[in-house]
Amino acid sequence: MNLQILLGVGFLLTLSMVLSGIAVMRHSQREEKLRARLRMANGTYVASTAKSAAPAAPRTGVFLAQFVSGIGARIAGSGILSRKTVDELEKALTVAGMSGRHALGMFIGCKVLLLVGLPGVALLATQHIEMDPLLSNLLPAAAGIVGLVGPDMVVRRLRNIYVKKVEASLPDALDMLLICTQAGLPLEPAITRVEQEIRPAHPQIAWEFQQTVNELQINSDSRVALVNLGERTGLESVKRLTATLIQTMQYGTPLGEALRALSSEMRQETLIRFEEKAARLPVLLTLPMVAFVLPCIFIVVAGPAAIRLVEAFE
Repeated sequence: MNLQILLGVGFLLTLSMVLSGIAVMRHSQREEKLRARLRMANGTYVASTAKSAAPAAPRTGVFLAQFVSGIGARIAGSGILSRKTVDELEKALTVAGMSGRHALGMFIGCKVLLLVGLPGVALLATQHIEMDPLLSNLLPAAAGIVGLVGPDMVVRRLRNIYVKKVEASLPDALDMLLICTQAGLPLEPAITRVEQEIRPAHPQIAWEFQQTVNELQINSDSRVALVNLGERTGLESVKRLTATLIQTMQYGTPLGEALRALSSEMRQETLIRFEEKAARLPVLLTLPMVAFVLPCIFIVVAGPAAIRLVEAFE
């Protein structure tokens, strides 16, 4: 009985920590959006005003989130995970839209707590529910696997959504960058202007441009910052954009013509993808038609004749 109580309390603590971490991360995202709006409205970044305007997060949630992220940070810094694995996790979280300083610790902490908490819940359930002994032994192991793999699947899903949004908003960003370059702005001010103007509609590509502007200001070699833009997202279209920008800086080719051609190519590729999806529809609809539509047609067409035949033989 004491073991069951401990497992129940541990599960509740684990669940509350995970939910508090999610709440704090959403709170930080709302605060970041508010700061971005204030910066766009005033032209400057007013941290104190944004901090006072943003709603305060619950102290209990902050404490639990700090506890969870602290566990993950200690695990990440203990040497259990290799430096390459930590870098890959940070890159995956950044591409998934979780770029806070506590994102890695929160991810690892939630993963560890779920790995420990879900088998405890499964073990507690097997004590109160009668089931096959083999199933009762496999259920905690399956719960542990879910707790270990589940956060990775969530991050992978968020990454795919983020990358698709970046790819969908890239042609619009190219058009705005083309307008800025034709107006006489250099590359770095043009990217900054596009980042400011496109943020309300496409915050994902705006964040990528903001990171690129920060690297351009820090790094003396602008080609490294542009290459990092393509490496962060892993998209071929973004890599083509960075290669085009590097080529224009290296050989002095007209930037406006290159951007115009690249934007036209990307929009044409988007149209081709839509046409491919439309061409697949007849093939995808074949099985539902055979399974659901054709039997109804046969019943309507051949039903009266079959009824008359049955009546005639009777």
